[in-house]
Amino acid sequence: MPDYNGIVEHIVKRLVNQPDKVEVTSERNNGGAVMVTISTAVDDVGRVIGKRGATINSVRLIAKAAAIKPGEKVDVDLA
Repeated sequence: MPDYNGIVEHIVKRLVNQPDKVEVTSERNNGGAVMVTISTAVDDVGRVIGKRGATINSVRLIAKAAAIKPGEKVDVDLA
């Protein structure tokens, strides 16, 4: 299983102004999908979302691309 936390955290920490406030957690739900949750400082939420959600969608796409080879399902959410 790829390190989805590490992948997402690496990307998000370089986007925000307060990288020390970034927390990325993951858990596997009953269906077997990995749910990755991003938590940032309130001021940085807009930077992670991006214009019309383009940045968060790109992060989701990268995580899903990492999940193709092992055949897993990954969901990325911003808390």
